[in-house]
Amino acid sequence: MGPGILLSLAFLLLAPLFPQPVSGQDAEMQRAAADRTLPEDEALWIRYPAISPDGSAIVFTWQGDLWRVPASGGEARRLTSHSGHDHRAVWSPDGRHLAFASDRFGNFQVYVMPAEGGEPRRITFHSADERPFAFTPDGSHVVFGSGQLPHDDDRQFPSAALPQLYQVPLDGGRVSRLLTLPAEDVAFTDDGRTMVYHDVKGGENEWRKYQVSAITRDLWVWDRDEDTHRQLTTQGPEDRSPVLVPGTDDVFYLSEVSGSFNVHRMSLGGGAPEQVTHFRGVPVRFLSGARDGTLAFGHDGLLYTLPPGASDPVRVPVRIASDWRANDERVIPISGGIGELAVSPTGREIAFTFRGDVFATSIETNTTKRITTTPARETQIHFTPDSLGILYASERDGRWGIYEARRVRAEAEPTFFSSTLIEERPVVVNERQNSQPLPSPDGSRLAFIEDYHTLRVLDRESGDVMTLLTEEHIFLGGQFEWSPDGNWILFRWAVPGRATGDIGVVRTDGSGEIVNLTQSGFNDTDAQWILGGRGMIWRSNREGLRSLRASGATESDVFAMFFTQEAWDEFRLSKEEMQLRREAMGIPADSARQVPTGGLDGDEDSLELDFEGARDRRARLTIHSSSLGGFLISKDGETLYYLARFERGLNLWSTDLRTQETRQVLTLNAGSARIEWNAARDRIILVANGAASVVNPSGWSRTNIPVQGEMVVSARAERAAMFDQMWRRVRDVFYTRTFHGADWEAVREIYEPFVPHVGNNHEFAELLSEALGELNVSHSGARYNPSSSTDDATASLGILFAQDPEAIREPGLRITEVLAGGPLDRAGLDMEPGAVIEAIDGEEITAEVDPARLLNRKAGNNVLLRVRDPNGDTRDVVVQPVTRGQETQLLYDRWVERNRREVEERSGGRLGYIHIRGMNDPAYRTTFEEVLGRFFDRDGLVVDTRSNRGGDLVADLEMFFSGRHFFEYTTDDRSSGFEPNFRWTRPSVTLADEGNYSDGHCFAWAYQEMGIGPLIGMPVHGTCTFGGGQGLLDGVSYGIPARGVKDARSGRFLENWQTEPDILVPNERGVVDRGRDQQLERAVDELLRLV
Repeated sequence: MGPGILLSLAFLLLAPLFPQPVSGQDAEMQRAAADRTLPEDEALWIRYPAISPDGSAIVFTWQGDLWRVPASGGEARRLTSHSGHDHRAVWSPDGRHLAFASDRFGNFQVYVMPAEGGEPRRITFHSADERPFAFTPDGSHVVFGSGQLPHDDDRQFPSAALPQLYQVPLDGGRVSRLLTLPAEDVAFTDDGRTMVYHDVKGGENEWRKYQVSAITRDLWVWDRDEDTHRQLTTQGPEDRSPVLVPGTDDVFYLSEVSGSFNVHRMSLGGGAPEQVTHFRGVPVRFLSGARDGTLAFGHDGLLYTLPPGASDPVRVPVRIASDWRANDERVIPISGGIGELAVSPTGREIAFTFRGDVFATSIETNTTKRITTTPARETQIHFTPDSLGILYASERDGRWGIYEARRVRAEAEPTFFSSTLIEERPVVVNERQNSQPLPSPDGSRLAFIEDYHTLRVLDRESGDVMTLLTEEHIFLGGQFEWSPDGNWILFRWAVPGRATGDIGVVRTDGSGEIVNLTQSGFNDTDAQWILGGRGMIWRSNREGLRSLRASGATESDVFAMFFTQEAWDEFRLSKEEMQLRREAMGIPADSARQVPTGGLDGDEDSLELDFEGARDRRARLTIHSSSLGGFLISKDGETLYYLARFERGLNLWSTDLRTQETRQVLTLNAGSARIEWNAARDRIILVANGAASVVNPSGWSRTNIPVQGEMVVSARAERAAMFDQMWRRVRDVFYTRTFHGADWEAVREIYEPFVPHVGNNHEFAELLSEALGELNVSHSGARYNPSSSTDDATASLGILFAQDPEAIREPGLRITEVLAGGPLDRAGLDMEPGAVIEAIDGEEITAEVDPARLLNRKAGNNVLLRVRDPNGDTRDVVVQPVTRGQETQLLYDRWVERNRREVEERSGGRLGYIHIRGMNDPAYRTTFEEVLGRFFDRDGLVVDTRSNRGGDLVADLEMFFSGRHFFEYTTDDRSSGFEPNFRWTRPSVTLADEGNYSDGHCFAWAYQEMGIGPLIGMPVHGTCTFGGGQGLLDGVSYGIPARGVKDARSGRFLENWQTEPDILVPNERGVVDRGRDQQLERAVDELLRLV
C-alpha cells in the first residue's frame, strides 16, 4: 500500500478517539486557579515570551512593547516603544537579532532589530497579516506565516484561515514560499533538513480551550529533502508549538491531552508522549527553548522556565520600573457619531448617547452638556414627560440598573444643556437585571424589562411594581409602547417556538386578556399608537419581496390597524369626502386638527377599543415594499413619513394616505438613519450617519443641530467596564446554564485581575478571548479591528507567480498563471505563463525588492508594467490592479472552476458540481442557478460545502436537495416540466471537512440525518450554534452563542458534537498540494455508483 492508503487508515482508526460530547473545563480546577495569589510587585499579563539561544535572557511582550529580562528574573528593559503593537518575538540562532510582528502600518508585518536594542527595520510589506515563527538554522532568513498566494498546484480551499509558510532574508528583499500548506510555530533541526510544525485545518478562536475534535491542531514533521510530511500527534485534543532541543531527539510541545495546556515531550521519531509540566486550571502558553534544553513559557500571565531534566518549573520574577507609554485619560471631541436619540418634551433640546455616555444638546445652538460621566455604558434614554429628567439604563456593579438624571436648578436653568447642577438618582436598582425604561405619558409609572424576559411596571409614587408580561411573551428584551391614555401597552410578542414575532396588547393594570393583534406567520415589529390611541402602525414583511431563500432578507411595509369602527371608516374616506366632513364640522382646510371620531374628543379617558374585529380593520400604508427604516405618522393621521432604501442608502419618503401620492422628500443615501417627532409633532428630528438635524415637513427645509462638545475618557476604566459587561452578558444569555462545565464565576476571578495591566486593545481582546475560551464553545472570542485610511493595502495583479527559493534569485516575477477575470486577463494583452514582469512603475524587481512594496495602495490606479514575453520580446503594459478582496474572489472562482472541470471529466459529463461558499442569499442563488440551469439534466450532483463558514440557509438547502419527483407536465411528444421544478430530485453526495463552521456544520449534519445522500470528507467539529456579536468601545467586539441548536429526535445540542462523515477521506499532505483532491475524486466515484 502507498503512503496515501496508510494515512487514510490512520484516520479511520483515529475517528473513535474523539469522545462525544465534550464538556468544558473541570470547575474544581478553575476554582483552584481563581483562588491563587498573584505577586503584587511584578509585571502581570506577560505574553509571548521567547528565551534566547544561550538561555540567558527572555524577550516578551508587555503593554504592546518588547521587553528583555534575564532568564533568572529581575528588572526588565524596554526594547521597543512604538504606538504599534509589537509581539511574537523570535531569536536568531546566534542570539544577535530578534524578529517580531508589529502593526505600525495597519496590518501585522515582520520587523527585525538587534537583540540588545536598537531601531527596528521592516522586512515584509504585504498587507496580509504576517507572523514570524523562527529563523532558518543559518540565521539568514526569517520564516513567517501569511495568507497570500497558493502554489499553482495547491488544491486546498483558498482562504486566509489556511495560510502559507514563507521566508524573507534578514536584510529584507524578495519573499519566497516554503510551503503552500498551513504550517505554524515551526522548529528546525540544526541542519535545516527537518522541520516540525503544527497544522491548521480551519478557522477558530485561537485561545479556545479543552476542545476535542477534528479541527484541533496536530504536530507534523516535514522532511525537506524528500518533501514528505509525517504526522506526530494523533490525539483529539490540541497539540501545538513544538520546540526542538539540539543534540537530542526530543520534541517539546504544548498539549491539552492532559486537560489544560501543559508541556509534553515525545520523540521526533514518534511514540508515546510524556507530560512534563502539571499546571491546572489555566493554560501554559508560548513555549520556547534554549540550545541547552531550557524551556521558557507563560502561565497565568507570568513567566516560567524549566531547566533541562528538572521536574518543577521556576517562576521568573519580572519587575518593570517604567511609566505608561501614553496618558490613561484622553479628550475626545464630539461633533457627530450620535448613538441613541431622545427628544425633549420642551422641543428645545435632544439627549443622545456617545461612547456609552449621555449628552444633551440645544437644537438651535452649539451648546452640548455631558450628563453622565461613568466608565459604564448608559443606553435606552428617554426624557420624563415633565422634561426635568432623563431616564436611562446603565451597567454598574455587576448588573443593569435604571437611573434618572434630574435638573437641580430647574427654574433658573430650564434645559439640560444649560444646567450647571445635575443629580443622578437610582430608580430601579436591585439584584436583578433592569433595563429599557419607558415612562407613562403622565410620568406616574415606569415600564421596564427585568431579567431580559419580564415586562414590569413601577408606580413611581408608591414604589409598587407589577408584572405585565413574562417569558411567554418577551425574549431577550423587547419592543413596547404606552398608549396615549396610559391604559394599554403595545408590545412585540416573541411567540415561543417561532422565529417571527407578532404584535400584542395588554392592559397596564394587569386586568383582562393579553391580545395577539396580528396573529401572522410573517414578522411584525415596531408598533406605534396613532390617532390618540384609536389605532396602530407597525412594520411587516407580509407583502414584501423576499430573498430566494426563505430565511433570507425581506422587504417590508408599514401597515395600520384600527381599534374602532369609526376610525376605520374615517381612514377609508377619500380626500374629497374627508374635506367635506371637515367643512361640515367647521374645521378650516389648512388646520392640522383631527376630525373627532368614536367619542374621543380630547377626553382620552373615554377611549374604548375594540380588538375583536381589529384584524379586519387593517391596511397597507406604503405603496412599495422596501428595505424599511424608521417611520412616523402625522398628528392628523393624513401623512406617513418613512425611511426606505431602494438602491444606495436610506432616504426620507412621504405618502399622502388619502391619495396614495408618494415621493422622496429628502435624499440622504445614509448607511444608517432614524427619525423622531419633536414634542409638537410639527418637526422631524433626523439622525443620519450620526449627524442630527431638524426637518420641516412644510417645504422640507433641513437645519443641522450643531453638536459640539468633548469628553474625557479613561482607557483603564473603560476596559474594566467592558470586561464586566462581557462577563455579565455571558452569564445572563449563554445558551446553556451548564456553561459546558465551566465555573464562570471563577473565570472572572482568574482573568479580571489582569485588566489593569493591559496596555492596548490588542492585548485586551486577547484577554477577553482567553476568558471566553474557558467555555469551550464556538462563535466565541474577541477581536480588535482598528482601521485607518492610511493603512497599507497591497494591490493585486491577478496572477500566480513563481515564489520558490530558486525562482526569486532571478529578476522579475515569472508568471505561472493568469487568473481568469483579473487585471491581466484582458483582450489584447495576451499574457501567458512564462512571461516575466521585470518592473512596476519603472522600478526594477530584483532579489532585493519586494514587489508588494511596489503595489502598495495602487488598487484601481493605472500601473505601468514592463513585461518580457516567453519569446524574449519586451513590452510596456498599463493595467489597473485590484484589491486583495477581489483577488480572493478570483482565487475562489479558479478553485471552483478547477473542481467543476474535474467532476465533468472524471464522470464523463454525467455529474454536476456546486460549491456552497456560505449560507446566505447569494450562495443560494448561485446554487439555484447552477443546479437547475447548467446541471439540470445531470444524473447526479456533487455538493461541496468544504470550508463553508455558515450563515442561515440550512433549511432551504435541505429542502432543495431532498426533492422527490411526483409528477410531470407533458404531452404525448415531450415534457415541459415537472414538480417540484424548484428542487433537485436526483442523487447527490456532499463534501464537508474540518473547515465547515456554524450553519456549514448544521447543513452537513442535517444532510446526513435526513438521509439525502452520503457525507464524504473529514469530520465536522460541532459548531451548529447561533452566534451573536457584541460591540464594545474603540473597535473591540466579542462573540458568544445565545442560542443553541438541538437534534429534534435526541434533544442533544449539536455544539461540541462532531459529525462523522459516512466515508472518511483526508486530503493528504504531499498530495493535495501537488494537484490532487482526493476527497473530490472519492465523491465522484461514490456518486457514479449511486446513479
